[in-house]
Amino acid sequence: MSAKAQFLKKLQASQAKPESRGLADIAEFRQRMIQLQETMEIWLEQTGIRVESTVVSLVELLLGATAFRISGIRIHYQGRVVSFIPSFLYGQGVTGCVDITLHVEEERTSLGRLFMRSRDASDWTYMPSASSGGHRLGFCESVFFELLGSLLPQ
Repeated sequence: MSAKAQFLKKLQASQAKPESRGLADIAEFRQRMIQLQETMEIWLEQTGIRVESTVVSLVELLLGATAFRISGIRIHYQGRVVSFIPSFLYGQGVTGCVDITLHVEEERTSLGRLFMRSRDASDWTYMPSASSGGHRLGFCESVFFELLGSLLPQ
């Protein structure tokens, strides 16, 4: 076998098929949402704030309209809710998008989005709704509690 043939064989073996890569991304998105909820529960221990899971269905058009179910997160406090609901798997330069919304009675206010990973970061990043130029921050405990400030009555 020529060097070129060996190279091409290795190259082909190293490149995952789009379908298997998509399925791996779906599995990772599901797992990372579960881990995100577990982290939030730890951060909220002894606060009296309730965290619950919800299930949503997504259709990923870039994977041939593949439908899949994934967990979302709802955080409740005194009739107010902040929800973290997955909205798509693939977007421009990002994988795994989660919409963050404040629910107060019938009003809904977007607080921003989380991205599971992007070109720039392999971990969760947060982009506030009011962000100009798409500036994202690393999602950490401090950012989480800033978001939850919206749960508290004015």
